[in-house]
This record gives sequence, C-alpha cells and structure tokens, in this order.
Amino acid sequence: MKFTELCDGIFNRSIADYHKTDNVDTPIQNPFEKGTIEFFLYLKNWIDTVQWHFEDIIRDPEINPEAALVLKRRIDKSNQDRTDLVEMIDSYFLDTFKDVEVLPDATINTESPAWAIDRLSILYLKIYHMQVEVDRTDVSQEHHDKCAQKLGVLLTQRTDLTTAIDQLLDDIAAGRKYMKVYKQMKMYNDPNLNPVLYGNK
Repeated sequence: MKFTELCDGIFNRSIADYHKTDNVDTPIQNPFEKGTIEFFLYLKNWIDTVQWHFEDIIRDPEINPEAALVLKRRIDKSNQDRTDLVEMIDSYFLDTFKDVEVLPDATINTESPAWAIDRLSILYLKIYHMQVEVDRTDVSQEHHDKCAQKLGVLLTQRTDLTTAIDQLLDDIAAGRKYMKVYKQMKMYNDPNLNPVLYGNK
C-alpha cells in the first residue's frame, strides 16, 4: 500500500468522525493504537479539522471580543500542536529510512515528507467542504457551478500531491533523495525569545 493510500482512509475517517457532531469541543476518540503512525495521522487531521472550524468561527463579524481572544489563544495552541505533530511524523520517517544507503548524487527535497502530508491533510478538508458547497440546494446555479469547478481543481491537486509524496518516499527509500529536518523555531511562542513575553518578566 502506498503511504498516501493509508492517509486517504485515515483522513476521511477523521473528517467524518468530527462532522458527526460538528462541534470544536468534541473530544477526540482516536481509534488507532497510541504511538503508531496511524494514530499520529488521525490526530494530525483531527487537529486540522478542528482548527478549520476555529477559523470559521473567529471570522464571525458578530463575535464577542472576549470570546474572540479566547478563541485566538486556542488557535495559537492548535498551530503549535500541529507543528509538533508534523515533527513527530518526520521522526517516524527518519527512523523508517535510517538504514538507507544514500547515493552519492542524492538530492534534498524542498520540504520534508511530513510537511507535504500536512498540506495533504488540509487539502482533504478543502475537498470535503467544497463538496458540501456543491451539494447545497439553497444556492444559485452560478454558486454551484463555481464550486464544482473549484472542486475539480482540488481533486486534481490531490492526485498530483499524493503522486509527489509517494514518489518522494520511494526516492528516499532508494537513496535517491535524503531527509534533513529542521525543527520549527517559532519565536513568538517562546517566553525567552518573544520580547513582549520576556519584557514582562
């Protein structure tokens, strides 16, 4: 099985599970064994799905300012959790390919496998929600047609991205490419690096 085929089943399951309640406060019920790559993929997409809806809510022009601030803090934490999880998934790939003999002419990719999978997870959400728009019966034909056209583009993009991810993993496994992972150094979350935070000490 190609790795993106594994992602396909898990991402679709996560999105479907979330939309059983369609509530950002719904506790996650991860069906996979903790510590497995399946567990991490489900968690990754669940975080993305909840954050998708955070971003919808915070754009409500009638939102209470105090509620918006609380939600902004939740979005910030979600972003950090997402970044941490991407790095965990890359650690899985580093371990998977640790014994591969890298070829002398091997090249590095512009992004790590996990960051490409991060884009794929979000793409699944775009497809899900664009399909919702296509299926609406309370909109004009123009709205329907525009959304259908966008959906077609997203589906093509998914085909291209899944192909590229699987090719990247094949190349790494064969030693034609190699991984080099840089930890995300988000300074604004660090009380020792954000001057607003360390200035208040």
